[in-house]
Amino acid sequence: MTAEAPESDPLVGLLFENAPLACLIVDAAGTVKRSNAALRHLLGPAAAMPPGADAALLFEPSCRETIWLEIVNVLGGRQPAVQARPARLTRPPMQPADAPPKPVTVLVSADAIRGPAGEITGAALWFTDISHQAELEALLAQSQKLQAIGQLAGGIAHDFNNLLTAILGAADAIATRPGMDGETLVDTTDIQNGAMRGAALVRQLLAFGRQQTLQPRVLAVNEVIGDISALLKRLLGEKVRLDLELETPGRSVRADPTQLDQVLVNLAVNARDAMAAGGVLSLRSGHLTLYRPLSIGADTMPPGRYVTIDVADTGAGIPDDVLPRIFDPFFTTKRERGGTGLGLSTVHGIIRQTGGYLGVESAAGLGTTFRIYLPRWDQPDVAATPAPAAEAAPAASPDVPRTVLLVEDEAPVRLLATRSFERRGWLVLAADSGEAALAMLETAADAITAVVSDVVMPGMDGAALVRAVRARPGCANLPAILVSGYAQEVLRRDIAALDVIFLSKPYLPRDLVARLEAALSEPPAPPV
Repeated sequence: MTAEAPESDPLVGLLFENAPLACLIVDAAGTVKRSNAALRHLLGPAAAMPPGADAALLFEPSCRETIWLEIVNVLGGRQPAVQARPARLTRPPMQPADAPPKPVTVLVSADAIRGPAGEITGAALWFTDISHQAELEALLAQSQKLQAIGQLAGGIAHDFNNLLTAILGAADAIATRPGMDGETLVDTTDIQNGAMRGAALVRQLLAFGRQQTLQPRVLAVNEVIGDISALLKRLLGEKVRLDLELETPGRSVRADPTQLDQVLVNLAVNARDAMAAGGVLSLRSGHLTLYRPLSIGADTMPPGRYVTIDVADTGAGIPDDVLPRIFDPFFTTKRERGGTGLGLSTVHGIIRQTGGYLGVESAAGLGTTFRIYLPRWDQPDVAATPAPAAEAAPAASPDVPRTVLLVEDEAPVRLLATRSFERRGWLVLAADSGEAALAMLETAADAITAVVSDVVMPGMDGAALVRAVRARPGCANLPAILVSGYAQEVLRRDIAALDVIFLSKPYLPRDLVARLEAALSEPPAPPV
């Protein structure tokens, strides 16, 4: 295929100049002869390739040698044409002056231009801008990577949290035995502390993978910020001043209070580290009514009413080359100080799983502002989760027996929980599966008082078991606790739809008993 030079005919030149596809004409030596309006628009007016420039410099070094070799082959007659080869241009497209440069990803085609005698006098290079497509592909790849990591984290979490529950329970059982010597108590404390650090790491993995089982309730944002401010002042130290700017009237959101606190603490600690010489950390609440979709990084926030929380510091700011990667898991600039790269990715995962969005603005020397957008909640809280009891309730009288159906497929965890319930005077029906538990109920002489079950088990899961038990005569309002170190999305939805208490693994067996006894001591809810 050959192409006619635009200089040879005015009509051809007019069509060339106004062609919708970006085009560059080069001579036989590969120098620029002419570009059209579409290419100048793509490159920007300050970056147009002037006549006489080396056209090879238009391409990024990473792909220049490969793509230019094909174009040289076309100019030398050794190759008929170049057909839609991907490449990246070195110049940013036209955009606002304050916008960061964006790479231009294109498909390049090239056709030889021949003179009257058929000799090759140059080539026409055509560019199709696929930058947006490339961005979408990159976002898809990132999403798939995060999904894969999240699935991996979920699989690890289930088994690992079972192990940690057994370790914590065994260490606690040793520590509470009468007459234990001081050295053994120190060792058991070290074991428990190590297990809790492992549990915290697993929670971070689940958070950025958006795989946590959240326990949301209606929260007044101003109260959340006010309650945590005392803790933040201690974390920030004397060099950093904490300012609160709370909008009135305050507004509410529906979120897991523990997770929202973790978000604010993580962001505040990052801000403190960015202000080594001192500064000001500002926590601001506000609201936003969005009438059209808004891009927040890689996410698109739909129209709606949002509550905003700003965490703003006066630190050094985030470098431009670091800013696009701050939410990537395991990316950290503090590796030498023990950074894991999970802090901001955990924050981002918690906010997104809550239904919110997280944006960031930063400039060198001007500090950084993280803005949290959470859907505004104006309805009453109809399913608040009861808080865990600080102490176990007094043991029941022997003439008032209580029977718990305990279902746990991990034998060490089941044994430790059984012992803890029995120490408190409970009768325990222990089963290793949902099916075995239902079969046990068929032959049980006494009615059960409550159900405690793991969520993820071979065969019937914990949520299905609770529904099956409550379907039995007289058991419709039976108290139940579901425990899990990890539950897939479908099971998390099942848990949310049930009137149950959820307890995350790992836990201390005595805390499990205290949680159930506290629930039993609460007055029944009024009829709806």
